[in-house]
Amino acid sequence: MSVKDDIEDSSAPLIEHLAELRTRLIRSAVAFIIGMCLAFTVSEPILQFLLGPIEHTLRALGDPSPTMQYTSPQEYLFTLFRISMVFGFALAFPVISYQMWRFVAPGLYKSEKGAFLPFMIASPFMFLLGASFAHFVVTPMAMAFFLGFADVSSIFANLLQSAPVNLPDSLIAALPTDNAVVPETVEGIRITFFGKVNESLDITLKFIIAFGVCFQLPVLLTLMGKAGLVSAAGLGAVRKYAMVGILVLAAVVTPPDVTTQVILFVVVYGLYEVSIVLVRLVERKREKELRAQGLWFEDDDATDAEADK
Repeated sequence: MSVKDDIEDSSAPLIEHLAELRTRLIRSAVAFIIGMCLAFTVSEPILQFLLGPIEHTLRALGDPSPTMQYTSPQEYLFTLFRISMVFGFALAFPVISYQMWRFVAPGLYKSEKGAFLPFMIASPFMFLLGASFAHFVVTPMAMAFFLGFADVSSIFANLLQSAPVNLPDSLIAALPTDNAVVPETVEGIRITFFGKVNESLDITLKFIIAFGVCFQLPVLLTLMGKAGLVSAAGLGAVRKYAMVGILVLAAVVTPPDVTTQVILFVVVYGLYEVSIVLVRLVERKREKELRAQGLWFEDDDATDAEADK
């Protein structure tokens, strides 16, 4: 680190730092509340978007009119509140991260500021990339696996049979007019799928959050490499243990579907290998800077060569 990297003046007493922290937290909370209110105004379209993979799966399995239900008066409203909280935080994240940055920045060297800021930009981008992968790739496969065991086609037949009694006129008019009925069963109980809104949303959000966090791996490891906490050689040496850990992670956060687990393993392990490359680039850049300053010694080369073995 250059001698010219003077730390900014931070001689303010502790009470002033606490006052500043309170101000930053209040601004972040206000931004979160505003974001949550904005998200609530479009929470129903967001819910339809999040339940899209389930809808497409049900249609592919033979249900021409996918329907979901809620079983308590407050359930649907609370579901919209959950969506508002998650997406409200996403909307407020630029403001929250900026407030965090303004609180931490005075205690950083100038070079540290230049190194840390790109990671604050890359982190939400990688989370969005992981969330998109979960919604458009993983969730449809998981829904196809789960709903593949359900007798979806008989749901619509049940609606047809009960239409004159239980359904409103508008829905009855939209139903086909053929004489489809539920086949009689000699014994046993027919089991069909009637999805609950909150439970289906819970599965979707878990996938989005899990994959969003997993896609933070390159950002985290590169930042740790920048700080000197990990090295490319060290990450390469524990590669086999990382593979086992990723396999366990894939088994925990995905359904018992081999295809989905393999996809998650390949993606996360690929991110691990990308992290090793990024850490190696960080090390080479640091070595180049130290050589230019005349602070790089051959002992460092010997240590790195020994670590590569």
